[in-house]
Amino acid sequence: MRILRTSVLVVFGIIWLIPVYLLVVNAMKAPELYTSSEAWIPTDFSLFRNVADALTLSGLGNSVTSTVIYAVVSAAIAVLVGAAAGFAIVALRLKHGFAWFVAIFGGSIFPLQMILLPLFDGYSRVGLFDTRLGMVIVYTVISVPFAAFVMRNFFTGVAHSVFEAAVLDGATTWRIFLRVYLPMASSALVAIFILQATFIWNDLLLGLTLSQSDDVRPIVTTLSGMQSTYGGAQISTVLAAAILVSLPTVILFLCTQRFFARGLALGQY
Repeated sequence: MRILRTSVLVVFGIIWLIPVYLLVVNAMKAPELYTSSEAWIPTDFSLFRNVADALTLSGLGNSVTSTVIYAVVSAAIAVLVGAAAGFAIVALRLKHGFAWFVAIFGGSIFPLQMILLPLFDGYSRVGLFDTRLGMVIVYTVISVPFAAFVMRNFFTGVAHSVFEAAVLDGATTWRIFLRVYLPMASSALVAIFILQATFIWNDLLLGLTLSQSDDVRPIVTTLSGMQSTYGGAQISTVLAAAILVSLPTVILFLCTQRFFARGLALGQY
């Protein structure tokens, strides 16, 4: 049984890695040597040249700065707001707390495609279209429901006597939240931050709908623009840019995998 399980996992792992292999192999090819008939065969190594061309031709550098701002700021705000919502519902025993939870989490049940047109219309009317502030706001709002869901479940596992003991010691509500509950939930907070930052980094739809200029567009939106602008003759350059775009999230997971594993298990320090 163990051999069968291992074999199945190995097969699934190989299937999962096939697109990665194709991406890397074709990103290393010089644009003039790329042909779809030899997509599986390594021919030369021009990866760094393709990356340099991608940075020069696409304005990818400007998008990197914007996307870092969106991924860090929006995810951090969403994590704090979600933690505050979970704390209020569970620790403060907010009146009609479950109804508030359903109202917050209910925002995530609708497909993103349903709100794109109203978002575009609203952003155009209030002057938030094609602005970094507008992108930070929408990414924060989209990320809050999941953060509130996880943190509410996490704080449910914390004994209410912890809150009562802190109150008896004279701590204010904000002090209890910041000094007691947040440190206990550090692993869950990191896990949520990683997931939401990755979602924001890889977003395409919101970037296409709500941004236009190079210094505002998210990085994946810029990458999509490269595909339509430079065509099949430059496909290796586009693939090299795709590798460059994916590296930050891979590095983030590798550097924080210990906290991420604890957070998924709703563990504590």
